[in-house]
Amino acid sequence: MFLPLMQSAGVDLVWAAALIATILQTSFLTPPFGWALFYLRGVAPPEVSTLDIYKGVVPFIVLQLIALTLVFAFPGLATWLPEAIGW
Repeated sequence: MFLPLMQSAGVDLVWAAALIATILQTSFLTPPFGWALFYLRGVAPPEVSTLDIYKGVVPFIVLQLIALTLVFAFPGLATWLPEAIGW
């Protein structure tokens, strides 16, 4: 849907895909639609509360937000490997 708009704006599509993938991965760990949290709740023992699970994923969410910020600020982080292999 946005591909023609991004191409006409000169956006590197590998960089855009890396950003979108990072955002989607972060969304799997954040409420209210944290699918990974629901799966973990289903396999966790009863003594592990949902709040414990939410607290446990906070460091991973922070790391993903840092990665998202770095890839947004420095597009070369997402594009160096495809360029290195001639893609």
